[in-house]
This record gives sequence, structure tokens and C-alpha cells, in this order.
Amino acid sequence: MSTRMTADERREQILAAATHAFAEHGFAGTTTDQVARVAGVSQPYVVRLFGTKKQLFQTVLERICGAILEAFEAVPPGPDAAEQLGQAYVGLVHDRDLLRVLMHGFMAGSDPELGALARRTLVRTFALFQELTGQGTEAARNFVAAGMLINVMMATEFPQHGAEPGVEELLVCMLGEKTAAELAGATR
Repeated sequence: MSTRMTADERREQILAAATHAFAEHGFAGTTTDQVARVAGVSQPYVVRLFGTKKQLFQTVLERICGAILEAFEAVPPGPDAAEQLGQAYVGLVHDRDLLRVLMHGFMAGSDPELGALARRTLVRTFALFQELTGQGTEAARNFVAAGMLINVMMATEFPQHGAEPGVEELLVCMLGEKTAAELAGATR
């Protein structure tokens, strides 16, 4: 006898399917029907729970931005905070779906709601870095900029292409030898 999923479990199943679909195909290339098929539910059920495709994407993006900020907010303030913030972010980049949806969300910044969410996340990251590390705006800018470059590198599969000229050098420069090697090993 199989156990029926609760409404919360079904919602989580749909959000996981949507995260993967949006990561693979972007906002424009994903349909609520694709999400429903992956989740094993009907398309009208997806629409009933989340409304429009944009509302579903916004829910997924809000969860991702929330997870990033939650990881940063868990870092204690102090002299090791900058390194710990970096490690917290590197821990998140192992989830390619997270990164790819984040990139799609930031590219959809001209949409009023999605743009506001992206801006709030970047501004909060900038402020958190300063609060937790005691460092100024230049260091915070470098942290946010490095994070965005890491997003791009991971979204374009840098660890899988370390043999290409310059790829390994930039990966090691951004992440350090140990983390670069870990990521390259995780993708093989």
C-alpha cells in the first residue's frame, strides 16, 4: 500500500521539478506543463497551486535567494567571517540548478518583481559582508563581484573543462586549488 503525499510534500515535489526545469530551459523555455510532467501531477494542479508560470518562477527564485542569504546569515561575525562567507557560497555552488536558476533570475531583472528580488539579494549580501567582517565597501564589492563571476564560471561548466586553455588557472585563482580540485572531481 502506497502512502499518499501531503499537500506540503506535493508542493515541495513541484518546486523541485520547477527548479530543475527552469535551470535547464530558463524562464522563457519552460512551461508549466513541463514542470507538471516532471513532478507527476497535472498542469492545472500546478497552476492552481502557484498561479502563473512567472509566479512559480518567482517562488523558486525567492527560495534560492533565501537559501543564499540564510547561509550567509549563519556565519558568525569576526576575523574569519570573510573566509566563512566564501566557503558558505562555495558550498552552495555545488547545486548547479540553484546557480542556473539564479542566473536566469538575474537576467530577468527588467521584470519589476524579479528585478527587485535580485537587487534586494545583492544589496543584502553586500551589507552582510560588511556587517560580519567589519570590512568596507571595496571588500564587499569584491566579494559580491567574485560571487557573480563564480556563478558564471559554474553555469558555464568551468570545472568540467579544466583542460581548455586558461580555464583551470582562472578556476584556481577564484576558488583556490583545493576547492577547484573538489569541484572538478565532483563533476567527473
